[in-house]
Amino acid sequence: MMSAIHRLLPHPLLTLLLAVVWTLLQNQVSAGMVVFGIILGIIIPLITAAWWPDRPRGFRMGRMIGYSLIVLWDILVANVQVAWIVLTKPNSQLKSAWIVVPLDLRQPEAITVLAGTITLTPGTVSADLSNEGHSLLVHVLHTDDPDAVRDEIKERYERRLKEIFV
Repeated sequence: MMSAIHRLLPHPLLTLLLAVVWTLLQNQVSAGMVVFGIILGIIIPLITAAWWPDRPRGFRMGRMIGYSLIVLWDILVANVQVAWIVLTKPNSQLKSAWIVVPLDLRQPEAITVLAGTITLTPGTVSADLSNEGHSLLVHVLHTDDPDAVRDEIKERYERRLKEIFV
């Protein structure tokens, strides 16, 4: 039974996401559009499943929800911090830095979420991933301690992502 469901829905979260996005893109919610969204949500992952052979097998949705809340909070706080920096610091006093963050993560999906998290947080940008995928180059708008920023990224985000993508 489980393998039949897995064959029909190789990416259940993608199926749900596609169905919801399709429905939201319509100007009206109707039963026909919801059904069509569900059909698209089933067909598209089935057609593209062959190109996703190494997708993560273990994914903890509950922990991802907690992670998302932390990221949203950090984005709010960083917006205020960046606004304060922009309004109060002259360019000559900015201490921007390039930071190399060594990665313990190996799954491409987890690394992508980490890079996206860093870029979504105002004041930081993920600029490059090493060829081997073992480190991430991050630019920080202003910091007095680049090592502390690196350690915070590893502790606050990477550690949690290692618990999400098992």
